[in-house]
Amino acid sequence: MEFVVKSAKASTLKTATLVLPLGDDCLLGSVAQSVDSASGGALSTALKRGDIQGKAGQTLLLHGLPGLKAERVLLVGIGKVDELDNRQWRKIANAALAAIKGLGGADAAFAMQDVQIKGRDNYGRTRLLVEILADGQYVFDRFKSKKADPRALQKIVLLCDKSEQPDVERATRQASAIASGMAFTRDLGNLPPNVCHPTYIAEQAKQMSKAYKGLKVDVLDEKKLRDLGAGAFLAVSQGSDQPGCIIVMQYNGGKKGEQPYALVGKGITFDTGGISLKPGQGMDEMKYDMGGAASVLGTLKAVLELQLPINLVCLLACAENMPGGGATRPGDIVTTMSGQTVEILNTDAEGRLVLCDALTYAERFEPRAVIDVATLTGACIVALGSNTSGLLGNNDALVQQLLQAGENAADRAWQLPLFDEYQEQLDSPFADIANIGGPKAGTITAACFLSRFTKKFAWAHLDIAGTAWSSGGKEKGATGRPVPLLTQYLLDRVN
Repeated sequence: MEFVVKSAKASTLKTATLVLPLGDDCLLGSVAQSVDSASGGALSTALKRGDIQGKAGQTLLLHGLPGLKAERVLLVGIGKVDELDNRQWRKIANAALAAIKGLGGADAAFAMQDVQIKGRDNYGRTRLLVEILADGQYVFDRFKSKKADPRALQKIVLLCDKSEQPDVERATRQASAIASGMAFTRDLGNLPPNVCHPTYIAEQAKQMSKAYKGLKVDVLDEKKLRDLGAGAFLAVSQGSDQPGCIIVMQYNGGKKGEQPYALVGKGITFDTGGISLKPGQGMDEMKYDMGGAASVLGTLKAVLELQLPINLVCLLACAENMPGGGATRPGDIVTTMSGQTVEILNTDAEGRLVLCDALTYAERFEPRAVIDVATLTGACIVALGSNTSGLLGNNDALVQQLLQAGENAADRAWQLPLFDEYQEQLDSPFADIANIGGPKAGTITAACFLSRFTKKFAWAHLDIAGTAWSSGGKEKGATGRPVPLLTQYLLDRVN
């Protein structure tokens, strides 16, 4: 999808479809009024028929209006103009896109510069619009014998006032990169587990290093991990014929010697639960258990496309959790890379085991901050559903930065407590720590486990178990979250 920014008049623009906002009670903004005037009142005449009232998400398509170069005009209801927020804006953009998708035109022009969104300036409004439109065009048909209709929408023109053009162009450029990262994340998540295994993800990382400058990739295979003492990681991968690995990606776009930021992603490419086997129903969705690693890769792709002046380290802890003859048993005790011992009471609590060794490995980069991203706990879905990611950490400034980034990117997180009292649930009579803390506060005790390996840096943990993918039906699939949040966080560090 190509996005082009122009400061042309809507009434004189040649396009297949001109999209105009319509407020509640058929209220026309200044741009729509100018189009109405140029067409000899054609819009007003159509509105008098009562086919649309301007409620948010309503659409009305008009053909061949006189005095215009646009072949069609699409009126999109925006509701009460003083009540527009991110949620309404998403509904409006999706409604417009759905209407355009069914048309034969290869392009469309959005003249939405009159629209005001609560808490968003021209840059923020445009960026969210472009992300929604680009993400709404996503199709995954790699394994379909019949591919999607090639007559897809190819170009969207964003009209703006000349004074707004620099902000709108910046928003469009950044949104396009974020949407590209989201699409990459969704592709990885939607791939079947017989294709997307740890070695495949490593290959994708290597290909990325060839495509973009400033990126170095190193793959720590099981032999290297054994030499490093990564006993927790290896306890997960040892039950599978697919070898595990930690993929280390270093992007040096900032000043030489400047401390990097670090993103650590959980990459369990399929999670059976191991010996603590999961129920069979819905287990196919456990291919999405690498959503953390996929979102880190997608965020890195956005950073590389923008060539942000920042130093960034990405660690992808990739393994397959299988109940093979060599699999870890409940009750086994392993030694982590940090030297701490872990009693594995449940092999389905494997994400924290691969992450803890990856977090320890992150120490060598002396990072300014570390954020791990993981589809870690079903308890997070119980607590927050599928709308909001869980957030915990050992540094309040970092947590607040991520919360604000989520608000700005319309990809929100919510902070959960990390009080010391919860740590007691991880006590083990036989090892330094148990890998589960019982049925209560599962998201918090999982973060408590990870916190034992983050003493040397500012750290935050994003639990995306509810937000990384959608379950069941036609909407089933990876979402690309939290790429917008993570990219916004890094943009904020640059700015």
